[in-house]
Amino acid sequence: MSAVLSPVTPADVSKFHFSLWVADLGRTVAFYRVLFGREPHKSYPDYAKFEVEEPPLVLSFLPQPAPRGESLNHAGLRLPDAAGLVEVQRRLERAGYSTIREDGVECCYALQTKFWVTDPDGVRWEVYTVHQNLGHYGRTHSPVAVPASADPIGGAVDGCWTHALPDPFPVRLPFEDASLDGVTLLNTFNSAGGPAAFAHALAESARTLRPGGRLTVRGLAGDRPYPGTPDFPGLSAKYRYVPVPGEPLAAIAAAGFRDIEIETWKEACCVGDTSGVNLRTLSLTAWKTAGNDLPAVSARYEGPFARMTDDDGIVFLRGVAVPVSAGRAELLRKSAAGSAFHFAPLN
Repeated sequence: MSAVLSPVTPADVSKFHFSLWVADLGRTVAFYRVLFGREPHKSYPDYAKFEVEEPPLVLSFLPQPAPRGESLNHAGLRLPDAAGLVEVQRRLERAGYSTIREDGVECCYALQTKFWVTDPDGVRWEVYTVHQNLGHYGRTHSPVAVPASADPIGGAVDGCWTHALPDPFPVRLPFEDASLDGVTLLNTFNSAGGPAAFAHALAESARTLRPGGRLTVRGLAGDRPYPGTPDFPGLSAKYRYVPVPGEPLAAIAAAGFRDIEIETWKEACCVGDTSGVNLRTLSLTAWKTAGNDLPAVSARYEGPFARMTDDDGIVFLRGVAVPVSAGRAELLRKSAAGSAFHFAPLN
């Protein structure tokens, strides 16, 4: 069954486009429904969009908290057809402005052709045309939704606290020891402080989480070491360190968390990188130990498949060492897939 809903009829007019990060997608849609006096053109749990004829505007929303006043993801210009897209891109390139073209991209519940350009102040502009509407966000670009209760400012909500780059991580979290049920770290391991700063964030997370509390980590990682310091354009400039997946996994284990699970390993959306490194969104979950089940062994899956999932749902990517407890390592050794793993003590 095809996921394509309908073709797009070319518009008669170009439209400005803005995309915003929002903390609560439902509340945002309710506000703009009243402001514009109409229903959203698209409304999904992870994406919403309004289209206005006068003034000609396309306004979309992605559910991820951002520092207050810094909710702009990017600006854009939607053109009626590919010919207009080529004309604008050629004009910019001739004037010396570098562009990044993407043909046939599945993004924002549509099949698009687009290019990206950054203005002198670092604002990312997306110039695009739409070919078809889709029934899914996009196979190549998929945002990860953040719970609507997450607080981008710094207070705990329902026993949970969230840190998001580019906000600095506090020297000490304003919470008592073992007082939180959950901590979420969004792009924390991508800060300019690198592994040392992430280790500090994990230590504070471990201090404030109760035994059995949940740690959620999400950020930008590469399929191989990134050459030098990243220098991404626009809003992506906040990413100053890009690890390989094994680095945050090892750091989380060293901080005393157990049952570390890879939730997401998907291609990152629109970062504007030219290093050749395959950049992906890495999402992890882990649990604070009660003291007797600390990770003691690294288990590296050798293949033949790209990934393997054990009976408890823990994902093992081929070639990536995952810290596990001694008990889990023994279960893996005795399993039918035991010969596909390499085990080594954690340092």
